Amino acid sequence: MKIYIVIPAHNEAEFIGKTLQSLVEQSFLPSKIVVVDDQSSDNTAEIVSGFIQKYPFISLVKNSSSEEHLPGSKVINAFNKGYNTLDEEYDIICKFDADLIFPQDYLKTIRQHFEADPKVGMAGGFCSVLKNGKWILENLTDSDHLRGALKAYRKACFLSIGKLKPAMGWDTADELLAQFHGWSVKTDKELLVQHLKPTGATYNPSSKYRQGEAFYRLRYGFTITCIASAKLAYLKKDMRLFKDYLSGYFKAKKEKQPFLVTKQEGRFIRKLRRDKMRKKILDS
Repeated sequence: MKIYIVIPAHNEAEFIGKTLQSLVEQSFLPSKIVVVDDQSSDNTAEIVSGFIQKYPFISLVKNSSSEEHLPGSKVINAFNKGYNTLDEEYDIICKFDADLIFPQDYLKTIRQHFEADPKVGMAGGFCSVLKNGKWILENLTDSDHLRGALKAYRKACFLSIGKLKPAMGWDTADELLAQFHGWSVKTDKELLVQHLKPTGATYNPSSKYRQGEAFYRLRYGFTITCIASAKLAYLKKDMRLFKDYLSGYFKAKKEKQPFLVTKQEGRFIRKLRRDKMRKKILDS
């Protein structure tokens, strides 16, 4: 299997070298790595260029976008810029962040998951963060959700979901749409990746409303949005965010922001969410 990797990077000079070093030391090497320098003002590009001199399967693409670090659109627009430079010969396409250190067998294990089950459309491990001198699980999502920082897609799945949507909520939409199209999502608790920068640390303050907007655009409906907002605020240990998320939801509804999914996909998504909630209640 050929693995292609696209890494969007904005001012990641402190971390990108560690990320690339962990990828070039993989027991199963990727066929191509594209780093997209998204208008960095530091020496991100110079660090990547140093790796390119040693590893011909690495390339660098320059991208100019807003300097404002809003979740969703900026990173996916950069990803698409890199993806569009690639050929169609890949079997697995990965969207990785530029602040990760991967264990040596990460790509080998991901490949094995895809080979073992042809129904697996997406696969990945989990992020860990350094706390009190120890690397612990970055517990912001359920165990069946792949973090946006380390997504890997089977080619057929990636194309069937219409690739990635440049909007907040893209890393939930992709999994929901994958299941709508009959694919499964494989998470591996044994694959712990070191996440060097806390999630959302550089987001613009205005982004706090965008999570609620994403819930609206995914056609969650009010009840599921309330539950999802409360859960996420609890995980982030800031219940004030619950109000922000609901404000974002009603803002999107008032503005009639475009949906990310069709009505049919929305019905499937709501049923999927309700079934998952029921299962959790019954298992508790």
